[in-house]
Amino acid sequence: MSMDNNIAVQVKDLEKKFGQFIAVNRINFEVKKGEIFGFLGPNGAGKSTTIRMLCGILTPTSGSGQVGGFDISRQQELIKQNIGYMSQKFSLYEDLTVEENIDFYSGIYKVPKEHRKEREDQIIKMAGIEDFRKELTGILSGGWKQRLALGCAIIHEPKIIFLDEPTSGVDPIARNNFWNLIKEMAREGVTVFVTTHYMDEAENCGRIALIYKGAVIAMGSPEELKTKYMKEDVFRISLPDSEEWIDKLKNLDFIKDVALFGTGLHAIVTDKAKALTVLPDIFKDAGIKDYSLDKVQASLEDVFVSLIESYDKGAAL
Repeated sequence: MSMDNNIAVQVKDLEKKFGQFIAVNRINFEVKKGEIFGFLGPNGAGKSTTIRMLCGILTPTSGSGQVGGFDISRQQELIKQNIGYMSQKFSLYEDLTVEENIDFYSGIYKVPKEHRKEREDQIIKMAGIEDFRKELTGILSGGWKQRLALGCAIIHEPKIIFLDEPTSGVDPIARNNFWNLIKEMAREGVTVFVTTHYMDEAENCGRIALIYKGAVIAMGSPEELKTKYMKEDVFRISLPDSEEWIDKLKNLDFIKDVALFGTGLHAIVTDKAKALTVLPDIFKDAGIKDYSLDKVQASLEDVFVSLIESYDKGAAL
């Protein structure tokens, strides 16, 4: 399997089985160097299994793949030495100081001793944790621990980094600061492969692959996913007690799905004309005067809901 010089990650017909269960079902994709590539899907879709194969932790059942030019089946140790990896469970030692954690990981990743001090100073500056360098890691907030974990994961200056749900459980401001670091790394040529269940974060990705039940069911930029893959119209509905209307609206034959979106609802509609005539009558009959019904561009969440539902219907045929 030859790989283009501009490609950082490439998989072909990649499959992983656990007994009779197919966790990853013959998937194909490429990730360009310096790209932020989002790998999205619900829990159990195959995201973490794929990342573990790409990081040299799991051996594929069949298919092939390369990461940084190394074969994921035969050169797993070389892959581990040349990538960075961080997850929501990335292990920091809470009874060590910030500096001691960084020093520990610089040893794990075999950073040359003559470069360690310089590299550690760079990591502390990049993460913005200068004021905490002598503090015990255990007293840091979730956001600061996250920055430190990222710093430890890239202490050896890898050109490819895998982030598996890295911002889970972190507040929105800390998540935004974290993504600023990620985008800066990408501008410097680092390839970022990231999974997240936050749709607003996914907007930061250059391209996104949606994996569901082990299969990649869509791929493209956020804008492409919203236009190319979204066949239905989306309406934003604002009305009192909106949550109570979800099941009522879902039962209508021209509505594919309804979900909370902010303080209102997003309804995926298969018949726009019918929606514009029938919904006002329904609200009027319910005595609701204070409502709005506006056609809007689909969000990534709308797209994913629609794609997953269509995939399930197709599989059931």
